[in-house]
Amino acid sequence: MVSAADTELGLAARVRSLTRADHEAAETTPFVGDLMAGRLDLAAYARLASQHYFIYETLERAAATMRADPVAGDFVGFGLDRLPALGADLHHLRGPRWRSEITPLPATRDYLARLRAVAFVDPPAFVAHHYTRYLGDLSGGQMVKRALREQYGVGAAGTRFYEFPGVAAGAVKRRYRELLDAAPWSADEQARFIDEVKRAFTHNRQVFEDLAAA
Repeated sequence: MVSAADTELGLAARVRSLTRADHEAAETTPFVGDLMAGRLDLAAYARLASQHYFIYETLERAAATMRADPVAGDFVGFGLDRLPALGADLHHLRGPRWRSEITPLPATRDYLARLRAVAFVDPPAFVAHHYTRYLGDLSGGQMVKRALREQYGVGAAGTRFYEFPGVAAGAVKRRYRELLDAAPWSADEQARFIDEVKRAFTHNRQVFEDLAAA
């Protein structure tokens, strides 16, 4: 339910407020807790990176399509693409045949189906998925990188996914939120954006649950 206070906030603050519970549900799954605490093995992280590869492969194809959009295109221009770094990490973690050895989990397939359905054709929905992934990588992802290095001894060669050379993370996050607040979307488009962010967090939670089951 949207409160009167929420309606007075800019879109960036509203989406953080209205999706906080969804975000927390995704980041507090048992798989994430076990990974951060060092209770898993390196193969578990490799499985996570494998699922990320499928997600970013589709999301970054959508980004290429959305680059020409007058609003969504601004969010694509930060130089945050993750696919090359993921490929390098998986080569390090799984060996040269990694691409033929990985398959998407059922929850990942559902996530990809949603991306294909909306992220190539609906700018607010695309930005919702872009926001959920990349701002998360710039923020909480840095804690994951630290845990991987401290708990599992993974060096830079296996954690390139979490590195953003040449990117000033704080400045990018501030500019990203400014763009959200300035987006000339209607009330319906803003609501669709927020709903899609909630859906994206749900998809991420379900991927973590599938990884835990695996």
